[in-house]
Amino acid sequence: MVAVETVATFVVAALASLFMAWAIGAGSSGSTPFAPAVGANAISVMRAGFIVGILGFAGAVLQGASVTEAVGTELIVGVQLSAIAATVGLLTAAALVAVGVFTGYPIATAFTVTGAVVGVGLALGGAPAWPKYQEIVALWVLTPFVGGGIAYATAKTLRAERVAERFAVPLLAGIVGALVANVQFSVLGPGSAGASIAVATATRLGIPSVSGLPVGRILVTLVLAALVVVALYRNMVRDAASGQRRFLLALGGLVAFSAGGSQVGLAIGPLVPLLGPATPIPLIVVLVGGGLGLLAGSWTGAPRMIKAIAQDYSSLGPRRSIAALIPSFAIAQAAVAFGIPVSFNEIIVSAIIGSGYAAGGSGVSRKKMLYTVLAWVGSLALALALGYGIFTVVDLLVGV
Repeated sequence: MVAVETVATFVVAALASLFMAWAIGAGSSGSTPFAPAVGANAISVMRAGFIVGILGFAGAVLQGASVTEAVGTELIVGVQLSAIAATVGLLTAAALVAVGVFTGYPIATAFTVTGAVVGVGLALGGAPAWPKYQEIVALWVLTPFVGGGIAYATAKTLRAERVAERFAVPLLAGIVGALVANVQFSVLGPGSAGASIAVATATRLGIPSVSGLPVGRILVTLVLAALVVVALYRNMVRDAASGQRRFLLALGGLVAFSAGGSQVGLAIGPLVPLLGPATPIPLIVVLVGGGLGLLAGSWTGAPRMIKAIAQDYSSLGPRRSIAALIPSFAIAQAAVAFGIPVSFNEIIVSAIIGSGYAAGGSGVSRKKMLYTVLAWVGSLALALALGYGIFTVVDLLVGV
């Protein structure tokens, strides 16, 4: 009887997780990666929603374990989330995200999920995980300044008359190629640790380290970056507009992949403490389920938010869009590497605003910016309070 009840509560929590995955797919992970590309008229809204769903699913499966485990086990000390606590936290966060989807305001998913999970965890009797909170807050606070600053500087460089685009754009693509070469993929390494393309290739070729210096990794990184530079330079020489468009779409794809790797953890992380003898389900199966939820959300709900972000925040051209997506990809991968839940709305919106100000702030809606920041801060506080309060009431009623 106990086993049946345990499985039943897990199923309820899993359904809540699936709803959360849909809300995330329709909101942050589904809408933000291609919003700059849509704003630059490089791709249509509907096609962007379709592609981002597929790439988000791939990212969830190949990179989702890090943030998933962090959300499930590192936000509260001393207790494990029960099935009911996970359900309350997920439904609270999902409801707030859904409100953002249907009102057109990008609610920061990481804020709502983190607040809700911490709220129910505290109500369950757990203690705050202060070291993890310091990491999370540091990333959240630095993101607008780092992302917006890099986007501003990149956009200024691309707009400078003395800098030829046929050289600048390929060089930027080379930097992105170097980053991609060092991104961790679970399928390239032993166990759950994963490995990067550079490390896996250097290992396969048998290139040793010299005095502790990873010579093989550096060489592979430089070679891959050079190949990207040469390929895009040739494209830019033939047709500059086509080269820009291809680079922009490639960046959108990389950000969409990274979004899946980060955001799936917000949906299925609370389920991790429930995986055990009573529910012997491998984490990869849960990641696939969360990825499918993201995909469904991207295909059904993302177009509305894509339009809102692309058109309401800044009138972007290809150069400013490229400037916005480069730091977005880098910050997203840093968050995945360190297992920190991060809001893609915050990343993308900050970068869009930074690149927009490179043109004197043209097209940037200050009123929309203010409402968005208030929504981010309010969603964190509201999610924490609701998670704590709702679980406390449920605990009193049913005696969890």
